[in-house]
Amino acid sequence: MKIISYNINGIRSGINKGLYNWIKTNKPDILCLQEIKAFPEQIDTNIFNNLGYYHYWASSKRKGYSGVAILCKNKPIHVEYGIGLNSIDEEGRVLRIDLKNISIISLYIPSGSNMMKRLNFKFFFMKNFFLHIKRIKKKLNNLIICGDYNICHKKIDIYDPIRNQTISGFLPKERKWMTHFMNLGFIDSFRNFVQEAHHYSWWNYRYNARKNNKGWRIDYVLVSDVLKNDIKNAYHIPEVWYSDHCPVVLEIF
Repeated sequence: MKIISYNINGIRSGINKGLYNWIKTNKPDILCLQEIKAFPEQIDTNIFNNLGYYHYWASSKRKGYSGVAILCKNKPIHVEYGIGLNSIDEEGRVLRIDLKNISIISLYIPSGSNMMKRLNFKFFFMKNFFLHIKRIKKKLNNLIICGDYNICHKKIDIYDPIRNQTISGFLPKERKWMTHFMNLGFIDSFRNFVQEAHHYSWWNYRYNARKNNKGWRIDYVLVSDVLKNDIKNAYHIPEVWYSDHCPVVLEIF
């Protein structure tokens, strides 16, 4: 099974740039999208029907903002929208599908780029998402959480850890939360295979950041540790440029 997570930074823009053909060529079994910035009625969802996908959307109530989606080849047993808190769910940040032997979440943790109000909301989200996963993992242990976490976990996950240590996304409190969250019983699938630095999943559109590979690794596919022996491979596809992020991939038996 091939699972791809991709912050598309606007699905309508991605479709216009050729996302359809990329999906058709790569044939993921499950595609988790973040920051779709659209309601499903604003796009031609028949293109996904034609590719053989069931598709589910958790859009933000605010137009042109946030939102997550999941495309899957097999019809889920259950679909869960949000975590049960209106202030979080109205931004379209969490979507879960349950298949026969596995559950998948598409996740978009808020950015704390506004170091006041939005940073506080980010920590509010992180606290409540942690509690949500702690609860559901007791009954859904075969869980995979794909998405944009908006956190670089370790120094090797960011191009300049010294100058960025006071920037949201690499704050000590955020990195500590990431460790605490993974200690619920998750494996960073990419780091299970690649331990070297200079592998990123997001680059600023400015300053030729992507060309110079001055990036941040903020997109993850975290896998419940009980599935460790089922992980076949995990990697990034940095040459895909439909967004300021790149797709991150998990191959699992």
